[in-house]
Parts: sequence; C-alpha cells; structure tokens
Amino acid sequence: MTSSAVAYAEPSAELIEAAKKEGMLTTIALPHDWCGYGAVIDGFKKKYPEITVNELNPDAGSADEVEAVKANKDNKGPQAPDVVDVGLAFGPQMKAEGLLQPYKVSTWDEIPENIKDAEGYWYGDYYGVMSMIVNKDLVKNTPADWADLLKPEYAGQVALAGDPRASNQAILGVLAAGLASGAKAGKEAGEAGLKYFAELNKAGNFVPVIGKSAPLAQGTTPIVVAWDYNALSWKDTLAGNPPVEVVVPASGVLAGVYVQGISAYAPHPNAAKLWMEYLYSDEGQTAWLAGYCHPARFNAMSKAGKIPQDLLDKLPPAASYEKAYFPTLEEVDANKAAVTAGWDSVVGANVQ
Repeated sequence: MTSSAVAYAEPSAELIEAAKKEGMLTTIALPHDWCGYGAVIDGFKKKYPEITVNELNPDAGSADEVEAVKANKDNKGPQAPDVVDVGLAFGPQMKAEGLLQPYKVSTWDEIPENIKDAEGYWYGDYYGVMSMIVNKDLVKNTPADWADLLKPEYAGQVALAGDPRASNQAILGVLAAGLASGAKAGKEAGEAGLKYFAELNKAGNFVPVIGKSAPLAQGTTPIVVAWDYNALSWKDTLAGNPPVEVVVPASGVLAGVYVQGISAYAPHPNAAKLWMEYLYSDEGQTAWLAGYCHPARFNAMSKAGKIPQDLLDKLPPAASYEKAYFPTLEEVDANKAAVTAGWDSVVGANVQ
C-alpha cells in the first residue's frame, strides 16, 4: 500500500474498551501552550471522557522525562508516566536503556522513515524550526540572524528557552548557532555553538534564565531563542501586550523533530496506545498545525488535501522553512553530547 493511500482507521473496539477499563493516562512534560497541546489533550478527553488525563510536571525537559520513567519502574501509581514526548536524540537512548515498548499506530506508513524507529519503539510526531521571539517594547531593532545577537545593543537581552544541559530545545538552539557559523552538523556545530554562546555570555548579552512568555513580557529576557511554534503561541497569549516579533534567522535554520514513545513500565499501556492513535489521527495531526507545528504526516495529508488552508496561512512564510536543515540522528546525538558535556566548562553560565 502506498503511503498516500493510507486512510486513518479508527482504533479497534478492543483497544478502546481496554483503555477505558484502565481509566487513566499519565502524561509528563506537556505545557498547554507547547505546539497546541492544550487543545490536543482536550480533544482526547472529549473523545474518551472515561479516561482521566493525569498531567505530571508540564515544564519538565526531555532528560527529566527519562529520569521519571527510570525512577518509577516499580511504581504503578500516578507518578509513573505512561507516555513521553522527547527530543529526537532521546528516543534511541530510551530504547537502548529498555525504557520504551514498541507500538505501531495505524497511520505508521505515513510517518517519514528517517524520523521513526523501524521496530516502533519511538516515532516523530511534529517538528518546528529554531526562531527568535523579540519584545518590541524593549528591542528597537529586530535581529535578523545569529551574528546580530552579539551586537552591544542586545546587552543583557538574549536567553535560551531551557537549560542546555538538559533541555532538547536549548541543546538544539546551541546547534543552530553553530550551524550559522558554517560548522558541520554534529560535534563540530555543537562545539561551534558553545563557542558562540561563550562569546555571547562574555559580551554580557546572554541572560542565564529559562526564556518563556512571562520573562519575555516582563523584560527579563527580551529576546528568546525558541521553537517557532512556542514563539508563535506566546505571541497569541500575549495578544499585543507587549507587541512581539517572531523571526526565523537568515542562517542556521534548524528543524527539530520531537518523538513519542510508550514507557516500557506504563501502568496504563492500552490508554497509552489509544493516546498514540489519537495523536497520529487526522484530528490529532491537524491539532499540531493549529498549534503552529508541522505534523509528521504533513506531506501525506497535504497530498490528500486534508490540510485546512487557514492553518497554513498562520505560519511564517513557507520560504523561511525551505532552508531548514534536518539533522540526522547521529548528528543530533553528537551535538547533544558536545553541548551537555561542554556547556559548564566552555560557557559557564548556570541557566535556571
């Protein structure tokens, strides 16, 4: 069967029944303003009102999710996550550590090969590109590229949207800066990115605070390097107070894929499978787009004419995405190793 011919089939009655019997799904690290997750969770609850969604630590990073699964191996209580949503590099790591169980959703064939594990242990769900969001009340000239952030006019203004020792978003922010300097993706770009952030820190432009909509609005971090979908969602939330601008940089345009997986120790494995079916259904995938993310099945759904034009119109111009670089898993892994190991010694800023 060709991938464009895959029609979404409803989950089996048996799976739905088994999930309802379990009666709960425990998620972790899903902020409601991330990629439209609030609406995704509501959509799932509406479809399956018999299943309570128990949300743990919405602000956790990928590394925290890994730890939560490990720490709750023998715990079938509400602190044990059923499912994870982690950066691409964390999928294979979790598989290697025996922390995930395989499951292939019914739309499996429409998920691009290069962003899924052949055996179904983890699979890409959505992607975005690294962008900059700028508080226009405080920043007169909007930076257009990474090199601009080093200018004296941006003193004490630039932050990452996470701790680069543990947050996938921040780790890839460092990689993007490295790519912009002309370094090759992987270890080389990771090291070049560290050098760039060391320079930014030395210039007094880097703020060691985790950038989100609140510190952006308050002026603690007037420029935040974040995924485009987070930045666009914050822009909606702030509703012009303050006015903000979201820019995809001219160089070092990095695409980042997030992957889903089911914990090997999931207390509610059927609810977890049903959640995956929902995320990869037409409804779930369209919800990502409404949250400014490009869903994994984007190309297949686009070919099948399933994507509402009004959603496409809300994203930054398609041209900004044409230069996007999708790093391979090896490159993401090598970069992650370089950044997490070298941040303290090279940059030395304790991001909190």
